[in-house]
Amino acid sequence: MSRTTLTRGGRLAAAGLAAAVAVAMPYAATHAAAPDRPTATAQSDADMASAQHRQIVSLMRHMSLQQKVGQLFVIEVYGRDANNVSDTAKAGNQKLYGVDTPAQAIAKYQPGGVIYFTTRGPDNIGDPTQVATLSNGLQSAALQQRPKIPLNIAVDQEGGALVARFGPASGATQMPGQMALGADGSTADAARSAEVIATELAAVGVTQDYAPVADVNLNPNNPVIGIRSAGADPAAVSDIVAAEVGGFDAGGLSSIAKHFPGHGDTGTDSHYGLPEVTHSREELESIDLPPFEAAIDAGIDAIMTAHVTVPAIDPSGEPATMSEPILTGLLREELGFDGLIVTDALDMQGASATYPPDVAPVEAFLAGADQLLIPPQMDTAYAAVLGAVKDGRISRQRLDASVYRILKHKLDNDIFESPYVDPTAASAVFSNPVHKADAQAISDRTTTLVKNDDGLLPLAPGAKNVLVAGWGVDTTAGIAAGLQKRGATTQVLQSGTTPTDAQINAAVEAAQGKDLVVLPTNNAWQINPATGQPTPAAVAQTKLVKALLATDTPVIVTAMRNPYDVTSFPEAATVLDTYGYTSHQLESLVRVLYGEVNPSGRLPVEIPGLFPLGHGLSY
Repeated sequence: MSRTTLTRGGRLAAAGLAAAVAVAMPYAATHAAAPDRPTATAQSDADMASAQHRQIVSLMRHMSLQQKVGQLFVIEVYGRDANNVSDTAKAGNQKLYGVDTPAQAIAKYQPGGVIYFTTRGPDNIGDPTQVATLSNGLQSAALQQRPKIPLNIAVDQEGGALVARFGPASGATQMPGQMALGADGSTADAARSAEVIATELAAVGVTQDYAPVADVNLNPNNPVIGIRSAGADPAAVSDIVAAEVGGFDAGGLSSIAKHFPGHGDTGTDSHYGLPEVTHSREELESIDLPPFEAAIDAGIDAIMTAHVTVPAIDPSGEPATMSEPILTGLLREELGFDGLIVTDALDMQGASATYPPDVAPVEAFLAGADQLLIPPQMDTAYAAVLGAVKDGRISRQRLDASVYRILKHKLDNDIFESPYVDPTAASAVFSNPVHKADAQAISDRTTTLVKNDDGLLPLAPGAKNVLVAGWGVDTTAGIAAGLQKRGATTQVLQSGTTPTDAQINAAVEAAQGKDLVVLPTNNAWQINPATGQPTPAAVAQTKLVKALLATDTPVIVTAMRNPYDVTSFPEAATVLDTYGYTSHQLESLVRVLYGEVNPSGRLPVEIPGLFPLGHGLSY
């Protein structure tokens, strides 16, 4: 039976979760006999679900209380090998857990899962062979314990350049992000993008991706979601998300929809504060919840919580992560979700600023979460949950309910059956030329031509003298390389997110006598929510754009991140949006400039006062 069939058919067992929680009542007792004789397929599914239930019950009977508590946690570990790590990695593990190596951390806590990071500090991700070897080492450490329970190994790989732990240096295919896929509008492309990501992650031993993002981005000034969302149309976002769930499944990976119940209309980054979602219940039902409902209908394995308050559902002001009305009342009972509920990282300020490290994990678990992601103080968190079980604040039945779901999730996704991967095969999966070709083809369908007032595009073939000025070392260099391949002579003046007056003056001087200026921007329209005024970076980038527009040289402005930048310089005659800056998106941009690709991307969001959702030009 396929993993898809087992996952969705196997959830029949979870419908009788009260029996599973008790770990005593037989599976059959929780399901009424069908009035008609079941088909062979239905009988087979039921038999498999019953056998799985017995396996979970047996495992749980052999688990100590401490082991059950350990399964609730998803931790980070420092280092690129399970047993042999650098002095820097040892210091990181010592600081977090009082041990030297990732394997020792697994042995100490026997957690349910591990999450990989790069720049955050743990430095887990190098080349595919290394990551696959690390994954195998972590699984070996977990399976040395009794009973043998493998790990969920997770990562944030959303697609696009913004949240991609497996970046270009890893060799992973850089698929376009959510808003780019929203601009494309193709569910087939969304599914294929997820399938490619899943196939590559599975090859290195990752079992679960913290994607897709299911937030509906209504707030142009959202500082944390933005292009991580597929757009502002709930129906379109729902279609993209549902397609991605299927794509991840086809690639052999479990997926997690996030951030429930919706983080798209907020003006605060929950990494640094606690946002409030002011939508009414009716607005939540029409805007925020549909993508999560679509994910559930598509068979999503897990849903991640948001550190946001939602007064329409929970007037107490508790963050969704710690809110029983939101996690248990809304997600479990009203929406009928029976998979894993995973918290967003508990070391984010949206959680840790309000809840001490011994309170946050207990409150999140009592609210309905099954897995607790990255508590800021693991020893404190572990002891707090264990203590809450021992003193009765967390009932044994409630603990067993989550442990049952966690074990079932691992069985549904064949992690017990196949915990290890072949490190020698991983590189070939990452370098699959079909993956790269698909990434380019999909990216070619995402670029949006917003303005072409002077008919400058498409560019005529032939030699040109072009200035590439503006944001991004790799971005400006990548655009210049693409132009050079088509015969242009280029000068690059990269000026970061906040160009200085000296850099602006140098760009204006360099533009003199050029045939063309290509000017990438990054959030040149961004408002500081505390002041209501543009950020210094937005002011400086806007000043650069306007200074170059005032020259006699034609200027092509390309918003490389959020598409709202044109609001800062509506007088610009030629504007494109790429919704990201992977190498494939840079190549797509240049292809569109020369008419090699007819732009077909359409705005998945409204540009306030300028362009409606769905706007986009073609040649």
